[in-house]
Parts: sequence; C-alpha cells; structure tokens
Amino acid sequence: MVAALQGVSLELRAGEIHALCGENGAGKSTLVKTIAGVHRPDQGHVEVDGRPAVFTAPADARRAGVAVIYQEPTLFPDLTVAENIFMGRQPLARGRRIDRAAMHAATDRIFARLGVRIAPDRPARGLSIADQQLVEIAKAMSLDARVLVMDEPTAALSGVEVERLFSVSRSLRDDGAAVLFISHRFDEVFALCDRVTVMRDGRHISTDPVAGLTVNAVVRRMVGRDVGTLYPKQDTERGAPVLEVAGLTRRGVFADVSFTVHAGEIVALAGLVGAGRSEVVRAVFGVDRYDSGAVRVAGRPLAPGRPAAAMAAGVALVPEDRRQQGLVMEASIERNATLTRRWRLSRFGLLRRGAEERATRVWAERLSLRSGRFTDPVSTLSGGNQQKVVLAKWLATEPRVLIVDEPTRGIDVGTKAEVHRLLSELAGQGLAVVMVSSELPEVLGMADRVLVMHEGRITAGLSRAEATEESVMYAATGQKEAAV
Repeated sequence: MVAALQGVSLELRAGEIHALCGENGAGKSTLVKTIAGVHRPDQGHVEVDGRPAVFTAPADARRAGVAVIYQEPTLFPDLTVAENIFMGRQPLARGRRIDRAAMHAATDRIFARLGVRIAPDRPARGLSIADQQLVEIAKAMSLDARVLVMDEPTAALSGVEVERLFSVSRSLRDDGAAVLFISHRFDEVFALCDRVTVMRDGRHISTDPVAGLTVNAVVRRMVGRDVGTLYPKQDTERGAPVLEVAGLTRRGVFADVSFTVHAGEIVALAGLVGAGRSEVVRAVFGVDRYDSGAVRVAGRPLAPGRPAAAMAAGVALVPEDRRQQGLVMEASIERNATLTRRWRLSRFGLLRRGAEERATRVWAERLSLRSGRFTDPVSTLSGGNQQKVVLAKWLATEPRVLIVDEPTRGIDVGTKAEVHRLLSELAGQGLAVVMVSSELPEVLGMADRVLVMHEGRITAGLSRAEATEESVMYAATGQKEAAV
C-alpha cells in the first residue's frame, strides 16, 4: 500500500495567499481532497478557526467555509450563471417558488465585489474557462467561504485572463479570505503569493515566505535534486524531409498553411490561444477534415480525415487534452499504454495479459513512470504520469513523425525536464517532431525552427538563432516588424 500523505501539516491564514508546490505525485491533490472532504485522513485532523472539523463529505467542508476551485470547472452547462451559483440554495418567494429577481440581484452583488461583469441569466454553456472559474469563485463567495483552494486555475487561461484572476484573488485576500494557490508556474507563485509550502513524496518539506526564496531553491526542494537544464536540447543533424504540409486550408479556421519538417528536427508551432495551431495538427493527423491542401509523409500523400491512415504512415499525435482525448480514464494503465498496438500483442484474436504487462513495463522504465500496479486505473496517476502513459502509447508505434500538442501543460518542473530530454533524444535518433506550445521559454528552448501563427495563418518562420520572445510575439500578434 502506498501512503499518499505522510504527516503533512499545513496552516492557512486569513488575509493570505499561500502557494502549494510539488511534483506530480507529491500528494497535492490528495491533500486538497482531504481539505475538501472528499477523503478522510487515517491519522491527523483538520481544524477550522482552531477547532477540529470532521468532514465526511464535501458538503461538510462547504458548510465549514471551505471551497475548492478545480482546474476544470464543473458547471451545469444548460443552467444559467445564477442558477449554477445558487444550485440547491435558491431564494424562495411566496408559494415556495424560486425568486429569480432576488437570485439575479445577489449574483450581481457578488460579481460587483469581484470587479467583473457576467450576466446572471447567461447560460453556462459557451462561457470561457476563465469565466467558468469566476462563476465557481462567485459560488464560493455566496457560501461565505473563508478558505478558497485554487487548483491549477491558470493552466488554460490567456495572459489577460490570468491578470483578472490575480486581481480577484488579491481582492479575496484583502477581504480576509485564506487562499491556497496550486501552480507549476513559478512566475505566478512569486508574483501572487505570500508564503509557499513545498511537498515531495507525500511529505511536507518546507514552508517559507516567498520574499526569501528563489526559483532554484523551490525546485531543489520539490525534486530533491538539481534538475539541471530544463531544456536539454541536443544539436542534431537535419535529415531528409519527412512531413510536408502544403496549402492546408479549413474555411474559417486556418488558411494556406505550409511547412516541412525534417528527420532529426523539432519544429514548434507558436502563437496566441485561438491562432489555429491545434486545429492544424488535428487536420494533419486526420482527426478533423480540411477543405484544400495536401499532406505528405516520406514523400507519399496522406489521405485526409483518416487517423488510421496517419498511424499506418508513421504519424503519432499526443493531444492537448490528455484526459478527454488521450486516455480512457476508467481503463488500466497497461490497457492505455498498449491501445495503439493491441493487435500485435494478441494471439488468435485474444489479448494476452502477460504481453500487455511486459510491453507496459518496457516503456514505464524508459519514461520513469511512477505508478502502483499496472492494473490500476490510469485515473489514479498524477497528471505528469498520465502524460507519460500517452507518450508511451504513441512511441510504442515507432513513428516517423511525433506531434505533441502542449506536451508539458499542467505537469511539474521535474517531469517537464524529463519530457524535454525525451523529445531531444527522439529528435537525435532521427524522429521528426512537431511541438505545439503556448509557453515561450519551452518554444525557444527546444525548437530548431519556430513557425508562428496568427488568426489561422503562418506569419513567420524563424530559425533557432532568429527566435526571441520579441520576434515571436510580434509575429503572434500580426505585426509586420518589431518597433524601432
């Protein structure tokens, strides 16, 4: 049996934003679920206002003033914003009918405190992730929550949305709330938080004021070692063209996209959210259809709209959303790791359990997968280890072209370094790698060439020497040239 938490102590103070850092698998999610009443501790206890509190269910935690904002909000899409905020607690008028006017007025007052404008009668369906999170925060405020836990709240937000969330967080802190902020982004931790707690292997390592720390000190405590360079890019010799995309167009999404990727090369698609990068690679792999253009792999045309044809040609796609598109969450680790080659592991049409386990072990060792039994559901793994399972599934097909969409989103710094090392090694072995990333340091640190997209078109192709934060951002915002 693995102990997810071992003797962890954490103190959250009123009027403070407290950061919680640790690698995937360090126990952060288990600690949050214990605070939220999802899990009950085997030893120890939770105190609220200095008094022990026993949470047998999330409702108990909410009644005690504890609210959790998860990375992926869980709103009812067909209900309005106000209905989501007051679900199960709607104000009633005569005849026990819902008093919608009172509910909308209360919603407006909460959003006014937050300094944002969202119509109470707007359906939740269609709200951006950022606005969904604000609705979750409003829900917590309607419950008079004194402890607010934010679990990776900025992972899918743009820069403007992050700043708005920071403003709201500071407002909650100034009103006397205790905010626990979980993030893998150190710039956010140091810009927003007052203190930081580091966890490793289910244990409390340290709690210190942010003012006295450096990023390197936090990283060393998180991983228990010096990570070394986060971007271990190897110099490789560029080989023959492997992937050729010519004039790819999908009306209203992207237009006239052309590029070539050679063996041994990492080409990054950069740009702002909504530029069309993910849509292009999905079309290349055949998940989505395109209206015109052509894709060739090793000189041969690739049939559009057929992922099976892409796989047969040696193309692999690690999608942006690993939980929804990359994994079967209820299935076992070994079943997920071998999904792309089950026919190879079968005999007379029967899948051999031993073959599945042996094949998984090979990649688990190569990718340093941290797991219990391979028969456990993949949902039991941390986000970084789930990403390793997705990589294992596709690398086992021995592809010629590896497309990775946001390969390190939501994973810790130690696992990021491992993923970067793996991509560099694969390119060194002659693989052609296409990387979609919203993190500029990752793009600049890992890419041999950077293709920048803006509103569905490639606006710049930059060599490694030419690519800088300024040159990429100018192209990403549609500027012709940098200002003098």
